[in-house]
Amino acid sequence: MPRVRSGSAAVWDGPTAEGQCLCGAVRFQITVPARWAWHDHAADSRRAHGAAYATYVGAYKSRFRITEGADLVTRYEDGGIKRSFCARCGSPLLYERPRAPEMVNIPRALFLSRTGREPRYHLNIDEAPDWAYVGEPLAPLKDFPGVVWAKPKRRKKTPDGMF
Repeated sequence: MPRVRSGSAAVWDGPTAEGQCLCGAVRFQITVPARWAWHDHAADSRRAHGAAYATYVGAYKSRFRITEGADLVTRYEDGGIKRSFCARCGSPLLYERPRAPEMVNIPRALFLSRTGREPRYHLNIDEAPDWAYVGEPLAPLKDFPGVVWAKPKRRKKTPDGMF
């Protein structure tokens, strides 16, 4: 877990971006701009988030702090990778890698405001599942406001007897 304690008296210069878990029990902030942001298509990140890919914001640990609920942060470690979660609601909170021990990576969706970096990179794209959205045109679904879908591709008509 990052060394900055909940309620730390450290004063940061400049703006911050705040975030929280689903239930709001764990709250945190980083100074902005964040170091980087990216979409991770790796199988481990997909499983940790239960999604087609995870979008992370990276920050130096020295520019990150938990402001509430530090006692509710639980951790899973495997092969040097550390993933932290809210013990109350299960939200993924932090992702730490041994090759960048000074960094902490936070799911972008947890932030309540802009982080100063937009995700422009796609990592592990070769691991993306074949069912994930890849930018095909979407159209509104009739009678379902707010729902869009990828229309099925039309098959070419073939002469009788051909398939």
